[in-house]
Amino acid sequence: MYFSNNRLNVLVELDFDGEITSTYPKYDNGWEVTVDTDGTLTDKNGRQYNYLFWEGIPNKELDFSTGFCVKGEDTLKFLEDALTKLSLTDKEQCDFITYWLPKMEGNKYNIISFQGDNYKEIAKLKTTPEVDTEIRVFMAWKPSDVWVNIEEQELKSTERKGFTLVEWGGSQVK
Repeated sequence: MYFSNNRLNVLVELDFDGEITSTYPKYDNGWEVTVDTDGTLTDKNGRQYNYLFWEGIPNKELDFSTGFCVKGEDTLKFLEDALTKLSLTDKEQCDFITYWLPKMEGNKYNIISFQGDNYKEIAKLKTTPEVDTEIRVFMAWKPSDVWVNIEEQELKSTERKGFTLVEWGGSQVK
């Protein structure tokens, strides 16, 4: 999760329908951080972070009713285009792609679906104070040895205004 705006004290609370398996910094009924104008997060002990991290195993199945079937060798270009449409900055895209691309580009195909509202139901975030803009990108994907016909998903951009929360992540579905 990234934030940007003027220096601000923020409480971030996560309501996840599933099992949280890892957090950094440690999640203790929320994260309390000061957000600097460059997006740097500082905890009460003065330790700085570029983002807040969490991962978990959801109780609800991820939705593949729409999405994309992408050749492994075309995954980089696909992710750059899709993440641009979903309003991630170059730095955010770099962090996302360098994490996921090594797991995906060697596959014959990748079935990819960005979860949108489904994800927001599984992983609810509350910030105090409330954000002006929220950009949450969560990619569900699975490798495939065959081409899969899937209804193409519409990707929507979000204009950043004021206090902005950005969260990106994903899950490989087996």
